[in-house]
Amino acid sequence: MQSFLQFNHYDVKLITLKEIGFNEEIDENGETFEENSFIKAKAVKEFCIKNNIEKIVVADDAGLEVKALGGRPGVHTARYGGDHAPQKIVLDKLLDEMKDVPEGKRDASFKCVLTAILLDGSKIVCKGETKGRIAMECGTMGKLTFGPVLIPDGYNKVMNDLTEEEIGHTHRQKAWKELLEKISN
Repeated sequence: MQSFLQFNHYDVKLITLKEIGFNEEIDENGETFEENSFIKAKAVKEFCIKNNIEKIVVADDAGLEVKALGGRPGVHTARYGGDHAPQKIVLDKLLDEMKDVPEGKRDASFKCVLTAILLDGSKIVCKGETKGRIAMECGTMGKLTFGPVLIPDGYNKVMNDLTEEEIGHTHRQKAWKELLEKISN
């Protein structure tokens, strides 16, 4: 994400949880990306307050929503194939669940919600989305977990097979762009 910020000339330095000494488990028990993003941001902000760290806190929650699966995996995207399941197992599970879904009914989207808690305690929520459809088979593995099977709108190849220029802004980058515009205004 830091390279995206620099490339787009945003004068922002991201600080990781590791750099501030945050290593607590956060129970993401929300039912929406918005709720989970806020749960994470609030937990980190509370840690910062206790430790006299005066920074804007930004947390995200993101995942894949597949229309034919009623929006699943949704907020359970990270655990869809089981805790820490390898990419192949996760993708095999998705493609198996989608095996009887015809080409025209495979709509899906990557969604990202960022929650920023500013120095004054106010909150900004921003969203980004990459719409597309689920491929019939896997493309190039690696990168985003579901990148080998999501074909973004306007393309005939999966996200992982697109160049940076073809992809443009991902769901996460779209959310960051909106957040930075809101913060700077």
